[in-house]
Amino acid sequence: MPPISVLIKPASGLCNMSCEYCFYCDEAQKRQQESYGFMTEETLKNVIRKTMLHAEGAVSYIFQGGEPTLRGIDFYKKLLEFQKKYNKNRINVMNSLQTNGYDVNEEWCEFLKKNHFLVGLSLDGTKECHDRYRHSKNGQGSYERVLQTAKRFDEYEIPYNILTVVNQKTALHVKEIYENYSRNGWKYQQYIACLDPLGEEHGNHDYALSPEAYGEFLIQLFNLWYDDCLKNKQPYIRRFYNYVGILAGRLPESCDQRGKCSIQYVVEANGDVFPCDFYMLDEYRLGNFNYVRIPEIDRKRTEIGFIERSNMTDAKCKECPYYSLCRGGCYRTRDMCKNEGECLDYFCKSYQMFFQECQDRLRKLAEGKVII
Repeated sequence: MPPISVLIKPASGLCNMSCEYCFYCDEAQKRQQESYGFMTEETLKNVIRKTMLHAEGAVSYIFQGGEPTLRGIDFYKKLLEFQKKYNKNRINVMNSLQTNGYDVNEEWCEFLKKNHFLVGLSLDGTKECHDRYRHSKNGQGSYERVLQTAKRFDEYEIPYNILTVVNQKTALHVKEIYENYSRNGWKYQQYIACLDPLGEEHGNHDYALSPEAYGEFLIQLFNLWYDDCLKNKQPYIRRFYNYVGILAGRLPESCDQRGKCSIQYVVEANGDVFPCDFYMLDEYRLGNFNYVRIPEIDRKRTEIGFIERSNMTDAKCKECPYYSLCRGGCYRTRDMCKNEGECLDYFCKSYQMFFQECQDRLRKLAEGKVII
């Protein structure tokens, strides 16, 4: 059994902010029960016990939401107790927390630092870009509070990544965002394409990201990043490092760049298990960690053909000169085409634009002609 990845939603979709493009709010509204409230310690124990006893080598626990800090520090203290108790095979355990940073105080910083959590902090570029869609519950901007959290992380020397959603507005301010991150010393960055609501037409919302805008964003971001590579002062940008890795013959660690879905265990607050964070819908439920074992969950994933369906790509994808890099994109952003069993990534044009402009320089990086 390879290392296990477990994504846990300890507060379900509960959040202390109200972001307009939140994909999980969209998912929750499309199922019979929107929120499952807070995860109990009993459910947490069953999740940890079953995954740790099943894993070999390593297990990764990622806590996401909603906002996972709403569950409180005592919940995470119990997590550590359970991990210690059930780590019979002495496997490597990694804990990560994805937070909006709105209410992270000194106590949280002390806990995260002491217990070696890797943190993802959601922040969308500049104050103007961030506050456009990432609001408090009363509709106020949240940038200043998130920036204060980042400063606290720096003070406590907590390792963290900045996670930025690329929407139609942020895509227009690449240079400002990149320079802002550089001024703040944010060396670890992830940029995630904004998703349209599941199953709905593209472009119906103000935040909706067009393929053309995303393609231009990737090109401009890469140009800035590559210039810094030449100066040996580039930040770690996950997507670009993964492309370099692909060209060097390595498997990308980001599942959306593999071209095929991976085995994951995504756990709702009540213990329900789903195959992917983007598909936490009733029809994709694989079981519940309170009642079933991992082999049964794995059989259900196979029965519904979740991973197998990600092999479906449009016929012209295989003929594209960039297919070996793009790999058809993430299944969540693919659209069904006229021919049954074929689908095309909505951002296909984005990647074509990007690779046409940047592929040669990516190859130089992969070949070591430019050192990163």
